[in-house]
Amino acid sequence: MSRAGKTKRWLQEHRSDVFVKRAAREGFRSRAAFKLAEIGDRDGIFAPGQVVVDLGAAPGGWSQLAAERTTPGGRVIAVDLLEMAPLPGVEFIHGDFRESEALARLEALLAGRSVDLVLSDMAPNMSGIRVSDQALAMGLAELAMDFADKHLAAGGTFLVKVFQGADYPAFLNAMRCKCREVKVRKPEASRRKSAEHYLLGQGFGG
Repeated sequence: MSRAGKTKRWLQEHRSDVFVKRAAREGFRSRAAFKLAEIGDRDGIFAPGQVVVDLGAAPGGWSQLAAERTTPGGRVIAVDLLEMAPLPGVEFIHGDFRESEALARLEALLAGRSVDLVLSDMAPNMSGIRVSDQALAMGLAELAMDFADKHLAAGGTFLVKVFQGADYPAFLNAMRCKCREVKVRKPEASRRKSAEHYLLGQGFGG
């Protein structure tokens, strides 16, 4: 199928998607909010007053939900190389998390404060070459885990998007070494044909 044909099919599927319609109806930035909502409801990852860092945040569905679920007293810091329209209760850093400048800006905002919850829905621009895409995605997941290593409070929570590939077993084992418990989650809002799923590490450093 041509690129134009694939784009047309994706648009048709997107417009008929129940979660796209629900996001529009409930005022969420994206259907991705329901992935996080399901995990949040199932595993109890949110609490009032938490400090949350959302990596790969645009267009803001996860940050929006996190801000709602950590009130009162919560703080959400979002990072993305794409622009993101302002959201109440969310501090946004426009920059590439792979670059030291964006990380430095994030650390400056934290000012030494530990983070309670690190969220990473980061994904590379997909080329369609499966091996290459998986490697790029795992590289982003590893960057997110490095950040969690340095900034998560003891007992904190780390949620990261991954794609299975050659590097996946080693990454999963690393998370199991760092967390009291690691769970694999495939939310209903995650499209069935997508290879994505989420690893949830609770009790980080435990």
